[in-house]
Amino acid sequence: MARARRRPAATVAASEHLGRADAVLAQVIAAHPGFDPRAWLDDLPPMDPFGALVFQVVGQQLSVASTRRILERLCVPFAGHLPTARQLLDADPSTLRAAGLSARKVDTLRALAEAFDRGDVSDAALGAMSDEEIEHRLTAIPGIGPWTVHGMLIIALDRPDVVLPGDLALRRAIQRVYGLDAPPSPDEVLAMAERWRPHRSLATAYLFQAAFEEPGT
Repeated sequence: MARARRRPAATVAASEHLGRADAVLAQVIAAHPGFDPRAWLDDLPPMDPFGALVFQVVGQQLSVASTRRILERLCVPFAGHLPTARQLLDADPSTLRAAGLSARKVDTLRALAEAFDRGDVSDAALGAMSDEEIEHRLTAIPGIGPWTVHGMLIIALDRPDVVLPGDLALRRAIQRVYGLDAPPSPDEVLAMAERWRPHRSLATAYLFQAAFEEPGT
Protein backbone atom coordinates (compact mmCIF):
# COMPACT_ATOMS: atom_id res chain seq x y z
CA MET A 1 0.00 0.00 0.00
CA ALA A 2 1.29 3.44 -0.88
CA ARG A 3 2.31 5.55 2.10
CA ALA A 4 0.35 8.76 2.67
CA ARG A 5 2.49 11.85 2.39
CA ARG A 6 1.78 15.49 2.91
CA ARG A 7 2.05 17.34 -0.36
CA PRO A 8 5.02 19.70 -0.43
CA ALA A 9 4.15 23.36 -0.81
CA ALA A 10 6.11 23.40 -4.08
CA THR A 11 3.82 20.70 -5.51
CA VAL A 12 0.73 22.67 -4.50
CA ALA A 13 2.13 25.83 -6.09
CA ALA A 14 3.10 23.96 -9.26
CA SER A 15 -0.40 22.47 -9.52
CA GLU A 16 -1.91 25.92 -9.21
CA HIS A 17 0.43 27.22 -11.91
CA LEU A 18 -0.57 24.39 -14.27
CA GLY A 19 -4.24 25.00 -13.61
CA ARG A 20 -3.86 28.64 -14.61
CA ALA A 21 -1.81 27.78 -17.70
CA ASP A 22 -4.06 25.06 -19.11
CA ALA A 23 -7.84 25.03 -18.64
CA VAL A 24 -8.19 21.37 -19.64
CA LEU A 25 -5.40 20.21 -17.35
CA ALA A 26 -7.03 22.30 -14.61
CA GLN A 27 -10.00 19.90 -14.73
CA VAL A 28 -7.70 16.91 -14.24
CA ILE A 29 -6.03 18.66 -11.32
CA ALA A 30 -9.37 19.51 -9.74
CA ALA A 31 -10.45 15.86 -10.03
CA HIS A 32 -7.39 14.71 -8.08
CA PRO A 33 -7.11 16.80 -4.92
CA GLY A 34 -4.08 15.86 -2.87
CA PHE A 35 -2.48 14.05 -5.80
CA ASP A 36 1.05 12.82 -5.02
CA PRO A 37 3.03 12.42 -8.26
CA ARG A 38 5.55 10.10 -6.60
CA ALA A 39 3.16 7.80 -4.72
CA TRP A 40 3.36 5.12 -7.43
CA LEU A 41 7.03 4.62 -6.61
CA ASP A 42 6.12 3.28 -3.18
CA ASP A 43 5.20 -0.05 -4.78
CA LEU A 44 8.61 -0.39 -6.46
CA PRO A 45 12.11 -1.05 -5.11
CA PRO A 46 14.08 2.08 -4.15
CA MET A 47 15.85 3.34 -7.26
CA ASP A 48 19.05 5.34 -7.64
CA PRO A 49 19.90 6.58 -11.16
CA PHE A 50 21.31 3.20 -12.22
CA GLY A 51 18.29 1.36 -10.82
CA ALA A 52 15.90 3.77 -12.51
CA LEU A 53 17.65 3.22 -15.82
CA VAL A 54 17.35 -0.54 -15.31
CA PHE A 55 13.63 -0.05 -14.64
CA GLN A 56 13.26 2.03 -17.79
CA VAL A 57 15.16 -0.44 -19.97
CA VAL A 58 13.03 -3.30 -18.65
CA GLY A 59 9.92 -1.26 -19.47
CA GLN A 60 10.83 -0.42 -23.05
CA GLN A 61 7.83 -1.32 -25.25
CA LEU A 62 6.04 -3.01 -22.32
CA SER A 63 3.03 -2.19 -20.15
CA VAL A 64 3.55 -1.07 -16.58
CA ALA A 65 2.11 -4.38 -15.32
CA SER A 66 4.50 -6.45 -17.44
CA THR A 67 7.44 -4.27 -16.39
CA ARG A 68 6.66 -4.78 -12.72
CA ARG A 69 6.40 -8.56 -13.12
CA ILE A 70 9.80 -8.74 -14.81
CA LEU A 71 11.28 -6.38 -12.23
CA GLU A 72 10.06 -8.63 -9.42
CA ARG A 73 11.70 -11.66 -11.05
CA LEU A 74 14.88 -9.70 -11.72
CA CYS A 75 15.21 -8.83 -8.02
CA VAL A 76 15.03 -12.46 -6.86
CA PRO A 77 18.68 -13.43 -7.59
CA PHE A 78 19.86 -10.21 -5.92
CA ALA A 79 18.31 -10.73 -2.46
CA GLY A 80 15.14 -8.89 -3.41
CA HIS A 81 16.86 -5.72 -4.63
CA LEU A 82 17.71 -4.33 -8.02
CA PRO A 83 21.30 -5.24 -8.93
CA THR A 84 24.13 -2.76 -8.75
CA ALA A 85 26.19 -2.27 -11.87
CA ARG A 86 28.86 -4.68 -10.59
CA GLN A 87 26.30 -7.30 -9.60
CA LEU A 88 24.65 -7.11 -12.99
CA LEU A 89 27.98 -7.60 -14.77
CA ASP A 90 28.87 -10.53 -12.52
CA ALA A 91 25.53 -12.24 -13.17
CA ASP A 92 25.25 -14.85 -15.90
CA PRO A 93 23.26 -13.35 -18.79
CA SER A 94 20.99 -16.40 -18.63
CA THR A 95 19.90 -15.25 -15.16
CA LEU A 96 18.72 -11.97 -16.67
CA ARG A 97 17.04 -13.75 -19.54
CA ALA A 98 15.22 -16.01 -17.07
CA ALA A 99 13.60 -12.92 -15.55
CA GLY A 100 11.93 -12.26 -18.91
CA LEU A 101 14.41 -9.90 -20.55
CA SER A 102 15.13 -10.11 -24.25
CA ALA A 103 18.69 -10.61 -25.47
CA ARG A 104 18.69 -7.01 -26.69
CA LYS A 105 17.70 -5.67 -23.30
CA VAL A 106 20.32 -7.82 -21.58
CA ASP A 107 22.95 -6.34 -23.91
CA THR A 108 21.69 -2.83 -23.15
CA LEU A 109 21.79 -3.41 -19.40
CA ARG A 110 25.30 -4.79 -19.57
CA ALA A 111 26.50 -1.81 -21.63
CA LEU A 112 24.87 0.50 -19.10
CA ALA A 113 26.42 -1.38 -16.18
CA GLU A 114 29.85 -1.23 -17.81
CA ALA A 115 29.59 2.56 -18.12
CA PHE A 116 28.71 2.89 -14.42
CA ASP A 117 31.27 0.32 -13.29
CA ARG A 118 34.09 2.04 -15.21
CA GLY A 119 33.10 5.37 -13.70
CA ASP A 120 32.19 6.87 -17.06
CA VAL A 121 28.82 7.62 -15.44
CA SER A 122 28.09 8.07 -11.74
CA ASP A 123 25.22 9.18 -9.54
CA ALA A 124 27.21 12.23 -8.41
CA ALA A 125 28.12 13.24 -11.94
CA LEU A 126 24.55 12.89 -13.17
CA GLY A 127 23.25 14.90 -10.24
CA ALA A 128 25.50 17.80 -11.23
CA MET A 129 24.50 17.80 -14.91
CA SER A 130 21.63 19.56 -16.64
CA ASP A 131 18.84 17.45 -18.13
CA GLU A 132 20.25 18.06 -21.60
CA GLU A 133 23.77 17.05 -20.59
CA ILE A 134 22.47 13.85 -18.99
CA GLU A 135 20.50 12.95 -22.11
CA HIS A 136 23.52 13.56 -24.33
CA ARG A 137 25.75 11.44 -22.11
CA LEU A 138 23.43 8.49 -21.59
CA THR A 139 22.06 8.20 -25.11
CA ALA A 140 25.63 7.51 -26.25
CA ILE A 141 25.21 4.08 -24.60
CA PRO A 142 23.78 1.54 -27.08
CA GLY A 143 20.11 0.83 -26.40
CA ILE A 144 19.54 3.94 -24.26
CA GLY A 145 17.20 6.45 -25.87
CA PRO A 146 15.52 9.67 -24.74
CA TRP A 147 12.45 7.90 -23.28
CA THR A 148 14.67 5.81 -21.02
CA VAL A 149 16.64 8.86 -19.88
CA HIS A 150 13.57 11.03 -19.31
CA GLY A 151 12.02 8.41 -17.06
CA MET A 152 15.20 8.25 -14.98
CA LEU A 153 15.25 12.04 -14.66
CA ILE A 154 11.78 11.93 -13.12
CA ILE A 155 12.17 8.79 -11.00
CA ALA A 156 15.67 9.09 -9.58
CA LEU A 157 16.57 12.77 -9.85
CA ASP A 158 13.06 14.23 -9.39
CA ARG A 159 13.70 16.79 -12.13
CA PRO A 160 10.68 19.11 -12.40
CA ASP A 161 10.51 19.94 -16.10
CA VAL A 162 10.58 16.64 -18.00
CA VAL A 163 8.05 15.31 -20.50
CA LEU A 164 7.99 11.98 -22.39
CA PRO A 165 6.69 12.96 -25.84
CA GLY A 166 7.11 9.50 -27.35
CA ASP A 167 5.30 7.63 -24.59
CA LEU A 168 2.18 6.02 -26.06
CA ALA A 169 0.31 5.94 -22.74
CA LEU A 170 0.88 9.66 -22.31
CA ARG A 171 -0.17 10.40 -25.88
CA ARG A 172 -3.36 8.37 -25.42
CA ALA A 173 -4.06 10.14 -22.14
CA ILE A 174 -3.72 13.49 -23.89
CA GLN A 175 -6.05 12.30 -26.64
CA ARG A 176 -8.67 11.31 -24.07
CA VAL A 177 -8.36 14.29 -21.75
CA TYR A 178 -8.25 16.88 -24.55
CA GLY A 179 -10.88 15.15 -26.69
CA LEU A 180 -8.62 14.68 -29.72
CA ASP A 181 -9.45 12.44 -32.67
CA ALA A 182 -6.11 10.64 -32.42
CA PRO A 183 -3.08 10.54 -30.14
CA PRO A 184 -0.87 13.57 -30.76
CA SER A 185 2.52 13.07 -32.37
CA PRO A 186 5.63 13.48 -30.22
CA ASP A 187 6.21 16.90 -31.75
CA GLU A 188 2.62 17.89 -30.96
CA VAL A 189 3.11 16.75 -27.36
CA LEU A 190 6.20 18.92 -27.07
CA ALA A 191 4.36 21.91 -28.49
CA MET A 192 1.44 21.39 -26.11
CA ALA A 193 3.81 20.95 -23.16
CA GLU A 194 5.34 24.39 -23.65
CA ARG A 195 2.45 25.87 -21.67
CA TRP A 196 3.30 23.56 -18.74
CA ARG A 197 6.86 24.82 -18.24
CA PRO A 198 8.58 24.79 -15.79
CA HIS A 199 6.42 21.98 -14.33
CA ARG A 200 6.17 19.52 -17.20
CA SER A 201 7.00 16.56 -14.94
CA LEU A 202 3.98 17.24 -12.74
CA ALA A 203 1.71 17.80 -15.74
CA THR A 204 2.89 14.48 -17.15
CA ALA A 205 2.19 12.78 -13.82
CA TYR A 206 -1.37 14.10 -13.76
CA LEU A 207 -1.96 12.87 -17.30
CA PHE A 208 -0.53 9.44 -16.51
CA GLN A 209 -2.91 9.30 -13.56
CA ALA A 210 -5.77 9.98 -15.94
CA ALA A 211 -4.45 7.33 -18.34
CA PHE A 212 -4.71 4.57 -15.74
CA GLU A 213 -8.30 5.34 -14.79
CA GLU A 214 -11.35 3.78 -16.35
CA PRO A 215 -13.39 6.19 -18.48
CA GLY A 216 -16.17 7.72 -16.48
CA THR A 217 -14.57 7.15 -13.07
